[in-house]
Amino acid sequence: MHTNNEAADGTLTDGHPTDPRRTDFVRLRRLHAQAVRDSVALVRRIRPEDLNRPTPCAAWTLADLLAHMTVQHHGFAAAARGDGRDPAHWAVRPLGPDPVAAYDAAAEQVIAAFAAVDDPDRACHLPEFTAARTFPARRVIGFHLIDYVVHSWDVARTLDLDHHPGPALLRAALPIARAVPDDDSRLAPGSAFRPGLPVDETTGERDRILALLGRSPSWRAPEHPAGPTTPREA
Repeated sequence: MHTNNEAADGTLTDGHPTDPRRTDFVRLRRLHAQAVRDSVALVRRIRPEDLNRPTPCAAWTLADLLAHMTVQHHGFAAAARGDGRDPAHWAVRPLGPDPVAAYDAAAEQVIAAFAAVDDPDRACHLPEFTAARTFPARRVIGFHLIDYVVHSWDVARTLDLDHHPGPALLRAALPIARAVPDDDSRLAPGSAFRPGLPVDETTGERDRILALLGRSPSWRAPEHPAGPTTPREA
């Protein structure tokens, strides 16, 4: 959210720039909301019979992926509100009777939680990363943004749909993807990212992001009996 005298790009309406870190945070917050809402649009294409489909996330069905994506919204929303240290916010729950509606609600909660953060250096707890330190909100929103750029692609490929984030979102996501540690943690069971894959100089931004986080851009779902998906009503 921006104040009455602050434009969406982080400048004041009288023409005087704000703190550059705040300007960057406002821009990143806008792109973060775009990434999350892109994921909502894809999740609304899911039908109950799709939930058992395999995904690009090794050993995860679409139901597993959707449960992970939903709880991560709850966890990051709690982190933005200052309550992230409570492990209950990060506990994966079984999907309920309407997992798409639950996902919609969780997505709006995390967008609203970051919209209420007015200090890009506000300390946030991320116990899934470490309990030994906090992270500034400007980094935390970047962590969440990259998750949903990649997980949106995961959902799209699972459903045999295309996913092409806008160029501004890709430009913001690429340096974040490069900064994600490519270490043994990616080999742990349940890790959302796998070891990075090689790319060449001709690889586009989206595919470079995917490869950095262990996705093969050429991944396709195995043959399945389900037909084309149709949009779910909002």
